[in-house]
Amino acid sequence: MAHEGELRLHARRVLRAPRSAVFRALTDPGDLAEWFGPDGFTIPGVQSDLRPGGSYRIAMQPPEGDMFHLVGEFLEVDPPERLSYTFRWEDPDPEDRETVVTLALNDLGGTVTELVLTQGDFATERRRALHDEGWAQSMDKLEKLMSPDKPV
Repeated sequence: MAHEGELRLHARRVLRAPRSAVFRALTDPGDLAEWFGPDGFTIPGVQSDLRPGGSYRIAMQPPEGDMFHLVGEFLEVDPPERLSYTFRWEDPDPEDRETVVTLALNDLGGTVTELVLTQGDFATERRRALHDEGWAQSMDKLEKLMSPDKPV
C-alpha cells in the first residue's frame, strides 16, 4: 500500500523455497517466462544481461492484442539477497514513466524466503494500481512455481 502523497508500490510474499531458488526464479529467463506477467499473459522471449549496468528486454503477449516489451537496466545484482532494475515500457502509455523495482530476499529459515518488492515512483495512482494488480498475479504464479509440491 502506498502512503498518502507517495506513488510507490510495496508488496510482500512469503515463499516456501530457499533464497537461492527464489533468486534464480527472478533472474533465469526460463523460470521468469513461467511466472512473470498478469494472468493470461505469456512471455515469448526474455533477453537478459544479468549484471549491474546490463540490460534486459521481456516480450509480453496479452491474451488479446499486440505483443509489447518491458525494458530496463540492472542497477543491483546481489545473489541471493537483492535485485534492483529500472522498468519501462517500450512505447509507453502517456501516464507511464520509468520506475525502479527493488526485490529483497530475506531468509526466514532454510526453505522459507520473504520476498519484498518496492516499485516507484509512478506518475499516477491509476498506473500504480495497475502494477499492484499485475505484481499480485505474478507473485501468485511465482508462489505456485516455488511450491515444494511441484514435481522436479
